[in-house]
Amino acid sequence: MRKLIVSITVFLAIVSCSSRKEKLQIEQKIQSVETGLFDFAGQSNSKLLLIDEMSNKNVPGVSIAVINDNKIEWAKGYGILKAGTASPVTKESVFEAASTTKLFTTVIILNLVEKALIELDEDVNKYLKSWKIPDNEFTQKKKVTLRLILSHQAGFNRPEGGFSFEEGKVPTLLEVINGESPAKNQPATIEFVPGTKWQYSNISYIVLQLLIEELTGKTFSHVANEIILNPLKLKSSAFLYPLTKELNKRKAETHDQEGNPQGHGLHPSAFSHAGLITSPSDLAKFVIELMNTYQGKSDILFSQKTAKLMFTKVIDLDPSEFGGISLGQGLGVLLRGEEENISFIMAGQNWPGTTSFITGFPNHGKGAAIMTNGINGELIQLELIGAIGNVYNWPESKLF
Repeated sequence: MRKLIVSITVFLAIVSCSSRKEKLQIEQKIQSVETGLFDFAGQSNSKLLLIDEMSNKNVPGVSIAVINDNKIEWAKGYGILKAGTASPVTKESVFEAASTTKLFTTVIILNLVEKALIELDEDVNKYLKSWKIPDNEFTQKKKVTLRLILSHQAGFNRPEGGFSFEEGKVPTLLEVINGESPAKNQPATIEFVPGTKWQYSNISYIVLQLLIEELTGKTFSHVANEIILNPLKLKSSAFLYPLTKELNKRKAETHDQEGNPQGHGLHPSAFSHAGLITSPSDLAKFVIELMNTYQGKSDILFSQKTAKLMFTKVIDLDPSEFGGISLGQGLGVLLRGEEENISFIMAGQNWPGTTSFITGFPNHGKGAAIMTNGINGELIQLELIGAIGNVYNWPESKLF
């Protein structure tokens, strides 16, 4: 018995020592990221400090989750939720996901495709009920399909001024799509022959929201909960506004270019393009699930075949539109690299001031999710990606 007790004691000591060593290694990685931001603007080899960049760019809060070996290795918050307060950003803080939301909408659509409720290459008007994509000279030549919408080649317009509406009134989803009062945006229309060029469009994803609701007979929020949020246990994520009291306490305020608080920028009825509230840790869990699906280790969202389709390049994009970065367009997601080293990217920016960025390397189980509560946070995200990629030896770690 004494020998058994001694053996157990030695084993526990070894485990404890190994745990401490691993924790120290992770702390060292975190410090290397915090002090090794890549000078993207200056294109130099000098390293920047995260805390300095937040101050220089008037970004009060940043939150990061880093993925390694298909799991979240660490998550950490920096700064404050709202300028002028003492409420700290933590790994549980939530932010507006902005256009990162589109990846969730894409997954819902592909899930419904697998269920045979809709087809990728059918005329979308075949499925829409209360509204149809208006026919014009461009749609006479080729019809709009889901594949074209998800690859931003459908020809949808880009309404100027976002999706504002009359004060004190809430437009319905159809009023937004039609550009009718109290919505102030331009109506959804096709402005070039579908499939002939690439043009990023928010309103095309709002049309997808209508399609999802009419196909399922449920609200978009309900469908998102059923297909993604509940199965993946994303408890810090929601598509409903106003938020629950619990989530509202953790929500980061948005901030303008000078770092002044600006209130939220979420639309009350159209949110499939940019209306998700979430945390970097929840985004990281979502990224991990997509990578596991791609690797054939999970089928919670859809099959490996569909994941492979999603991450297959449809077209090459013009690098001049992305600061010289070479990217391709997949279904609902941007792609970088080739074959074994392919990665997917989704970024977002909501006015008046929040940013979001996720990336994953499906064949390597690596990635990250970064969110900020300042409109200048996009540059910090790119600087952080350079640092994280360097520390974790990502393939093609730098985007520039």
